[in-house]
Amino acid sequence: MDEEIIVTELAPDALPDVVALCRRALDLPEDAAEAGAVVDALHTRAAADRTVLGLGAYRGAELVGVLIASLSGTDPGLGHVDLVAVDPQLRRRGIGRALLTRAERALAEGGATEVLLAGNPPYYAWPGIDVRYTPAVCAALALGYGQDRTAWNMTADLSYDGSPALRTTEPAERRLAERGIAVRRAELADLPALADFARSNFGGVWDAELAGSVGRPGAGAHLAERDGRILGFAAWGSSRPSWFGPMGTAPEAAGSGIGGVLLRRCLRDQRDEGAESAQIGWVGPVPFYSGSAGARIERVFFLYRKVLTGA
Repeated sequence: MDEEIIVTELAPDALPDVVALCRRALDLPEDAAEAGAVVDALHTRAAADRTVLGLGAYRGAELVGVLIASLSGTDPGLGHVDLVAVDPQLRRRGIGRALLTRAERALAEGGATEVLLAGNPPYYAWPGIDVRYTPAVCAALALGYGQDRTAWNMTADLSYDGSPALRTTEPAERRLAERGIAVRRAELADLPALADFARSNFGGVWDAELAGSVGRPGAGAHLAERDGRILGFAAWGSSRPSWFGPMGTAPEAAGSGIGGVLLRRCLRDQRDEGAESAQIGWVGPVPFYSGSAGARIERVFFLYRKVLTGA
């Protein structure tokens, strides 16, 4: 008879085991390779500004399943499931269901009336469930989740010097300089102004994502300014080293070429850090990224939602 599976809250010293499990359980190599960064962002860094729940499924002393969930930082009625991973040798035995059922109960106790299988910015590893994780899609449907939206990432190829993503920005920067626009790397001292620019122009949580990029190892950002006033920014590595974003340009600077310059400066940084490709996460303007960096739509995600019973 199989040993009983026990679901309990994760202890702080369990995180190395969580990372090891994710490296085994995340089927896509790009996800498994960044398991450490993903767990750190979703569990450790996120806990500084929102309620985070970590659950482990144990067979004896062995961690065989993990779930990380959180409450929305902007809407306390929304709970998010940020990560579910089950040992590949023990799938289809109800471990994922047990973890998710326990998480739904805990999120409801925390005030959630709905649960989303979707990213909870500013700390997220995926917009939703990558369609290639077919068992996860099937599990979501079986557990009563309905598809809410579809999102996608674009991939920029950084593997060779002639890639459109690595095209030089020097001529464009000279043209911008002729108009009084300077482009440079963002420093920690720039964060207050960057955060104010992001909030006032775009709302949301991009200010927090910038704080996760500027000045951190394995991450970075660039900005454009004129007379000390920010006109645009681009960042990378906030939650995962291989992911680009967010990026924003002031309406008055639209069409100036700032966006393409900032994008490719960040992609060059990621190449210098050893990345052979970059994921442009949760993409909006597909034609811009295709034209500016030769990026292509590659990862597609289904986002799911469930109203909790009695909510």
